[in-house]
Amino acid sequence: MTYDFDRIISRFGTNSAKWDGMAQAHGEDMIALSVADMDLQAPPKVVEQMVESARHGIYGYTDPFPPYFEAVQHWLDKAYGWQVPQEWIVFSPRIVQAVSILIQRFTNEDDRILIHTPAYQPIAKAVAINGRKLAESPLRLVDGRYEIDFEDMERQMQQGVKMVLLVSPHNPTGRVWTRKELERLAELCITYDALIVSDDIHADFIHEGHEHTIIAKLSEEIADRSIICTSPGKTFNLASLEIANIVIPNDGLRERFKDGLQQAGMHNPTFFAVPALETAYTACDDWLQELRAYITDNISFTESFMAEHMPELKVMKPEGTYLLWVDCTACIRNESDLVKWIEEQSRVSVSFGTSFGQAGEGFVRINVAAPRPLLREALERMAAHYPLSKN
Repeated sequence: MTYDFDRIISRFGTNSAKWDGMAQAHGEDMIALSVADMDLQAPPKVVEQMVESARHGIYGYTDPFPPYFEAVQHWLDKAYGWQVPQEWIVFSPRIVQAVSILIQRFTNEDDRILIHTPAYQPIAKAVAINGRKLAESPLRLVDGRYEIDFEDMERQMQQGVKMVLLVSPHNPTGRVWTRKELERLAELCITYDALIVSDDIHADFIHEGHEHTIIAKLSEEIADRSIICTSPGKTFNLASLEIANIVIPNDGLRERFKDGLQQAGMHNPTFFAVPALETAYTACDDWLQELRAYITDNISFTESFMAEHMPELKVMKPEGTYLLWVDCTACIRNESDLVKWIEEQSRVSVSFGTSFGQAGEGFVRINVAAPRPLLREALERMAAHYPLSKN
């Protein structure tokens, strides 16, 4: 392996939301497997580009010029077989910001906006914060795999849903929606005249046997009501550089979104954002290939460790993302008891299920995009305090 993903790099003292935030609340003796950024260093070529950019010494206003759009086009084609014109691509600092603006521009107060639960909460919270009504359509757990309940979804749509917030692949469950599922979802949106806003930020982590389909690729009719949100933030661990690509095929929708960005005062990328994206999308394929293999091995390691040492825990087999959704209900149902075991006794920070809505009670989300020695230590701590331990 060319890249040393086993190396542990301390993030304390870097204003890390994940590590410094945890330390402030609970102390530095904990291990963080929570917030969905990676504890693995970004590609060396990106780091080198950032150093070179920093040395320039003039950090003035920047704009996305043709090389940015060409890099995004290159990536969308190479990664997903999606050829898009440059004019479809709109820069936004973050997907969550873009979603908030889309809600403001394309729905009215008290309109219903649908999301499948358990749900990534920043996206879900954007609905209530903007004075809209969140329509929750719970996923069904069938034989250890989450599925969209299309009967429930249609009932919700019949009540006047104006927008569907699709998380694809799904966070926290790790589902990769099949083409058939996306076709059915799109059919409902056409029938009931709802806009599709798809957060595809985890789309570069798709596991063997599964394929990511961008919903806008299904047909021109579907593309005309679809807004696809992508970013190198998860893929190359660049979240704090704040750069997202919002792809909008419909001319009218795109212009209204651009107006919303201007109204919110969002126009210039940060100095480092565009160079990082261009380098990541055009020069780091070998790094990403090794990273994916490493994360796949981390998933297998975690599954095997839990099966041996904490067999009552049930890991939902992830089809995508570097996040594991773990059913703890055979061991502990009450979240306060989960907090006591994992956070207080084991000194490990994870994302507890109710942070994804009440449907997550009794589950935890574990981020395995971490050096294997760190991941191993965290799991060993959990096993040492496991309530059903036979030791």
